[in-house]
Amino acid sequence: MKHPAHPDASPLGKPVAYAEHYAPELLFPIARQGKRDEIGIAADALPFVGEDLWNAYELSWLDPRGKPVVALASFRVPADSPNIVESKSFKLYLNSFNQTRVGSVADLGKTLARDLSDAVGAQVTVQIEPLGTRPERTIGYPDGVLLDTLDIDIDRYTPDPSLLKADHGAPEVGETLYSHLLKSNCLVTGQPDWAMVVVRYYGAPIDREALLRYIVSFRQHNEFHEQCVERIFVDILRECRPSKLSVWARYTRRGGLDINPYRRTPGLPAPEPVAEVRQ
Repeated sequence: MKHPAHPDASPLGKPVAYAEHYAPELLFPIARQGKRDEIGIAADALPFVGEDLWNAYELSWLDPRGKPVVALASFRVPADSPNIVESKSFKLYLNSFNQTRVGSVADLGKTLARDLSDAVGAQVTVQIEPLGTRPERTIGYPDGVLLDTLDIDIDRYTPDPSLLKADHGAPEVGETLYSHLLKSNCLVTGQPDWAMVVVRYYGAPIDREALLRYIVSFRQHNEFHEQCVERIFVDILRECRPSKLSVWARYTRRGGLDINPYRRTPGLPAPEPVAEVRQ
């Protein structure tokens, strides 16, 4: 496993020359635990299971005769991996295959899985779909209640879990609530990240206006995608105390990559890999 480093040492926000040939050393791992310590998650007692689903739209390489191949790819990183991979380094790594001859799609998949698994410290699942196979993407909306139409005043734009509340005197419910209004900023560069967030839970009814205010409160917050989703999960779990909870965010792409973390309590199914319309 590669040793993680501080985000400030990453290639984010810095001029970097693109490698013309395969360069696994470009992958830049960042430890998850530092940010988990901030929100009270112990390394040996994760309150969730889940994955980070990455989709790549700019993957290309050369076949054995030098002819380019282009493809879509998806990568599943388990939430219990000790590291994440910084997104710009991931982009640079994928582009290092542009002038690299690869024997087959299967060979490329094995290489990607090996390098990424080494970077994050856990087994990464890889799926590659050359465009010649005519892959399709499913775009849709959650089967739930959209919060964005609520007519409310909002004045807090940094995360405030005290905004959250649930009615513990009411009968328990099971429902899905979602919003397109999640915006956070890159931890290093401050560039905006945009996402749809989906909250599925069973328990005391969560105040919908309070939840929307809480989601919007991330608007000026600097944190990576995976860290934002874990913060949302932990805050809802602590403040609203649902018996089951799933939080899923689908971030719009940057650099040919989109990142879609989900965290859930055991017993809830993983979300369907349906793309958000902005992706």
